[in-house]
Amino acid sequence: MQQDETPEERKERLRKQLNETHTWPCSFSFKFIVPTDGDGEEQLRAIFSASSNFSSRPSRNGRYTAHTITKLVHKADEVFEHYERAANIPGVISL
Repeated sequence: MQQDETPEERKERLRKQLNETHTWPCSFSFKFIVPTDGDGEEQLRAIFSASSNFSSRPSRNGRYTAHTITKLVHKADEVFEHYERAANIPGVISL
């Protein structure tokens, strides 16, 4: 976050960057890390449609699992919606 930037200003800056670097609709890769011992993967699958492509990789010590989810997205706001919903998963790290 830039200095003195409100959450709304940050979101608008990110929206502009997404619109400059993507042509909608496009295949977008979402990346998350969740604790392995929870139900984070199930919660991620509930957020994304069955047509999304999931790939997972456990951490070296097995305590965390990294998930890459590729989904067809039609606009930048869909990207925000998915990350905002995933933020409610306990222990999630969004990349």
